[in-house]
Amino acid sequence: MKKSNIYTGTGDHGETSLVGGKRVAKQDIRLEAYGTIDELNAHIGLLRTLLPDNMPDDAHLLLDIQHRLFSIGSHLATDTADTALREASRIYPEEVARLEQRIDRLDDALPPLRNFVLPGGTTASAQAHVCRTVCRRAERRICDLHTTHPVDTLLLQYINRLSDYLFVLSRQCIFSEKKEEIYWDKGCK
Repeated sequence: MKKSNIYTGTGDHGETSLVGGKRVAKQDIRLEAYGTIDELNAHIGLLRTLLPDNMPDDAHLLLDIQHRLFSIGSHLATDTADTALREASRIYPEEVARLEQRIDRLDDALPPLRNFVLPGGTTASAQAHVCRTVCRRAERRICDLHTTHPVDTLLLQYINRLSDYLFVLSRQCIFSEKKEEIYWDKGCK
């Protein structure tokens, strides 16, 4: 009987392979970093399905971001001390610039912030906030990794801009559905 390609059994003892074949423990910071990127990718996939129909540019950009996150996962799964980084795993300045341009376009069309915004208001907006917080956690994990295994600074910039984009996108979702933002009540009343 032919064994399934889905399960191999090679990780049954708490180890897995990086790009290039190097074996590491599953609790290695590198796996925590790219595993959090994978989690973010799944949340962005859900966000794409929840976006209002009048936001096709952002639906397209989110799909592009999902592809980029796969590249970032590959980058993080490569120990460049042992294995050359694949061209498809690189992040380029124009990808950071594309996020910045979209942030600027969205932010210019939104009212100024009056206070801290609470996640919620619409399902899409709340999911964008979930994506933003997972993105921030991914950024922290990548920074942890960076202390022992240097990571391309463009990758760090991209993840930082992505969380900013997700915040502005959450606000745009609210306004696209003609709802009100929920502001933090400092008095908790």
